[in-house]
Amino acid sequence: MARIYVFLANGFEEMEALAPVDILRRGGQEVSTVSVSGTLWVESSHGITVKADMLFDECDLASADMLLLPGGMPGSVNLNSHEGLRLALLSHAERGGRIGAICAAPMVLGSLGLLKGRRATCSPGFEVYLDGAEYTQELVTVDGNIITGEGPGASMPYAYKILSFFVDEDAVKALQKKMQYTHLMECKPL
Repeated sequence: MARIYVFLANGFEEMEALAPVDILRRGGQEVSTVSVSGTLWVESSHGITVKADMLFDECDLASADMLLLPGGMPGSVNLNSHEGLRLALLSHAERGGRIGAICAAPMVLGSLGLLKGRRATCSPGFEVYLDGAEYTQELVTVDGNIITGEGPGASMPYAYKILSFFVDEDAVKALQKKMQYTHLMECKPL
């Protein structure tokens, strides 16, 4: 079972934070939401207040298998301004730990130099913050230990791809079927 931390800052995008939490927990992973806002209560970009599992200072980052950054504005800017999180991301990357960021949040990785020479995606318009990366415009992009997602619509495929790092393909497919995701993928666009 992987230990995964999802960092929440005021202004986070709900789908990008909570869809991965839900899918990864259903997939048997140990997922904790971590507030970087100084209180357990964190307000999303659409005014929904969520109670995080813990505060930043309470999490054991040395034991983490993966660190995840949801997008949203100003959530991504707030994540980027949290010095403790920035240092944790650098340390985790140095150890080769997995890192995920979606929508506007890849800007945090770009500002830390973690995307130089890598392929990455993000919400259109934020590619200017992917310092040194090749912008793929894909729904989900994996390059080594870093996975990036485009935006809210990528939340489920992004989460299933993350789950595939920790369980076998059959387990991912079984969960997709159980959650009717496979049916969704068969639907024609509206």
